[in-house]
Amino acid sequence: MPELPEVETIKKDLKEKVEGKKVEKVVIANDKCIKMPTPREFMLGIEGRFFQQIKRRGKYLIFELDSGDNLVIHLKLTGRLIYSLKEKKLDYSKIIFIFCDSTQLTFTDIRGFGNAWLLYDKEFQKISSLNNLGPEPLEEEFTVDKFKELLKGKKSDIKSLLMNQKFIAGIGNVYSQESLFLSGIHPKRKALSLRDEEVSKLYNNLRSILSEAISYRGASVDTYVDLQGEKGKYKPHLKVYGREGKNCLKCGTTIQKINIKGRGTYFCPYCQSNE
Repeated sequence: MPELPEVETIKKDLKEKVEGKKVEKVVIANDKCIKMPTPREFMLGIEGRFFQQIKRRGKYLIFELDSGDNLVIHLKLTGRLIYSLKEKKLDYSKIIFIFCDSTQLTFTDIRGFGNAWLLYDKEFQKISSLNNLGPEPLEEEFTVDKFKELLKGKKSDIKSLLMNQKFIAGIGNVYSQESLFLSGIHPKRKALSLRDEEVSKLYNNLRSILSEAISYRGASVDTYVDLQGEKGKYKPHLKVYGREGKNCLKCGTTIQKINIKGRGTYFCPYCQSNE
């Protein structure tokens, strides 16, 4: 699933390519991804409108229309947004937004888990998972002191907590593991057991990794591609994710893989002792 760096990359591309453009036509190839309103209302609410401003919140993309309404898209596991010339046919197309300048934006999804909503009057509360997102980890307001405050008393393992979108927005399986590895913290450590110096190290590494991944346009560990259909370039820079059986880049110990709440999790048993 695309995480913060990947969705941020797509958002930046969208701002460059489609922000300010007028939607001439909406083609709904498969309406199962449209959660609200009805497919017809969805189409009529967007046709003839301008994508006035494009934002990201966690893993959600938000298209502000000149009507004051908002198109919201979550790519989930395999969703993609591809910008191309008009009438280019793409496999697994769900929705096609055709612009007045003979270009189009296509929402494709192989597995079909991605979702789209049209919200009237900024009614974000109608998407509970969006309305209840935690803080953005790269914003200035997200300080190390705020991070420490959020962690206080949390009995969950730290890896699951980092992936909890109500706790922090945008972090998933890849970047939670990478930040914990660089911080020398075992993914099963209880959050409340972390010492202040460990929390500070995790805070700094998390922000650094997310920023670095954005600079490389994300990591294509699964099906993620950018708006032009190109893979991100951060995957070769991952230090622990996907390296089961290989030597740790820090100490040479064999990287192991465990399951934490159903998610494959890679770690170094020496560098990340569970103490």
